[in-house]
Amino acid sequence: MSGPAHVIRGSVSLPEAELMWRFSRSSGPGGQHVNTSDSQVELRFDLAKTQALPPVWKQRALERLANRLVDGVITVRASEHRSQWRNRETAAVRLASLLAEATAPPPRARRKTKIPRGINERRLREKKQRAETKRGRSGRDWT
Repeated sequence: MSGPAHVIRGSVSLPEAELMWRFSRSSGPGGQHVNTSDSQVELRFDLAKTQALPPVWKQRALERLANRLVDGVITVRASEHRSQWRNRETAAVRLASLLAEATAPPPRARRKTKIPRGINERRLREKKQRAETKRGRSGRDWT
């Protein structure tokens, strides 16, 4: 497939040589044409053996995609277009975004903030005051 390499993030992209393509008849759109053309695309990428990803990314991806891998290989299918070429594009983009998500750094840990004592005490005072007001509304000791 000619065209740009599918960039994952930064300067890292999917090496064309490591992509394994398979084509089969699609159940998607195409009318009678569907029965004769192999427009469904299955794209496989050996995540376990690849050297294209930085080791840290690779480790992250293997952990996060563990339930989608079969012997270290990730598979993506596309059959929503009539043309095989467009399905190839879709599959490659899908794989690239899947890997981009799986190799993203974990979010920064949240730093707890300390609430100033004065503010907390004021909140508790106001809370007590509100409770008193509401208690006063129950018409128990009305004569």
